[in-house]
Parts: sequence; structure tokens; C-alpha cells
Amino acid sequence: METGTIFLPRATHRPPATDPAMNDPLETNLNTKASHPFTYAMLHYRRAVHPEFFGIEARRKVEHGLNEFEGWIFRGGHCVRFQIGETCFCEVVVDNPTTLPERGLSGTLPCAGEHDHEEKITDQITYMTTIQSESLSDHLYLGTYKEMLQHGRDSDSLMVAWTDPGGKPNLSLIDLQRYRGELHVQGYHLRSAAGLVLRTQSMVQLPEPEPKKAAAARDARR
Repeated sequence: METGTIFLPRATHRPPATDPAMNDPLETNLNTKASHPFTYAMLHYRRAVHPEFFGIEARRKVEHGLNEFEGWIFRGGHCVRFQIGETCFCEVVVDNPTTLPERGLSGTLPCAGEHDHEEKITDQITYMTTIQSESLSDHLYLGTYKEMLQHGRDSDSLMVAWTDPGGKPNLSLIDLQRYRGELHVQGYHLRSAAGLVLRTQSMVQLPEPEPKKAAAARDARR
């Protein structure tokens, strides 16, 4: 069993480990904030979304018995594809949802403020998500950035860190975990404009495994 991710305290600070391979723009002046330029949203698809819509920086596939889920990370967002038997659906978080296709789109959630959402994908598969976003002061934003960068390194998260044209630090990160009967995804997107910190926590409850005798009887009827 893997350890779940817990949202980290906003005002705590630990110095990040030195890693020359990771873009680490920490010593950046954040004194001047721009107005909020993003229209973040979480989109749900009942089909796979083609990777050409994203500038993917890293990806990871996790198998869970006969099921699998795959995460993609890119600057400012993420996509997670869930394949459970013959059922496929995706969670996508982006800062500009107008660039994505409408085909297969089942719903869109705005990411401003706090939101909870639950839906039945099938009679046996339940999807739940929580969205939280806020704008932090310069000091708290930089402290949260450092904290999450260190967390990403320690947890081997899928992440990308970059500087914007003004030289300010940004970070996108997702953690993927599998448990008995559940799949968990945690996303964190930190954007220096307006000190934006967006957190998402999603869980998929998987169907109960079919007893071997029942499965054998069903297959024999085919």
C-alpha cells in the first residue's frame, strides 16, 4: 500500500534539497503581482483525450489488477485517464478550457474557490473530487512553492517547475496512488500570477472483484 498525500501547511518552510537536474527558480522577486490571468477548470470526459492537446512534460501509468490509470503533467495542468474494464473516463485540469475538444465532454467544474463533486460513472464505479484554490501573499506563495517542490522530490511525484516570462516560479505536480478498491489522485498547481495555489483531490471507488465461481459460471454461459 502506498501512503496518501496530505495537503501541506501553507506557512511552513523547509529548505528544498539541491538537485541540479530540476529547474528550481526559488530566489525570485515576487513583489509585483499581476491580475489573475487564468480561467482554471476541471473537465470530465467519458473517453480518452488525445495527448496532442497538451504539452506533456512527464507521464506515468499505474496498473491495479485488470485496471489501470495514467497521469500526464504539463505546465499549468494535468490529465488522468482511468481505464476500468471497458469503461474509460478522464479528469483534466487546465488554465484555459476553451482549447480542449467538446467530444466526449460530460461536465466542467470551475476551479475558483472550493467545490465538491461526486458522480456515478457506472452502477459500480463512483468518482469523487474536491477542488480548492486561493491567492496567497508573496511570502506564503514562495513558502508553499518551496514546500511542494520538496514534497515532489521526496515522493517521486510527476511534476514540472518553470519560470514565467517575468522570472517568477511556477509548479505543477500530481501524485497517483492505488489502494484496495480505490484509486487516488492529488494535483497541485502553483502560479505566481496572483499567488494562485490550486489543489485537487480525486478518488475513484472500484467495483468489487467478482467471485471466481460466479465469473466462471458467467463465462460458461457465453
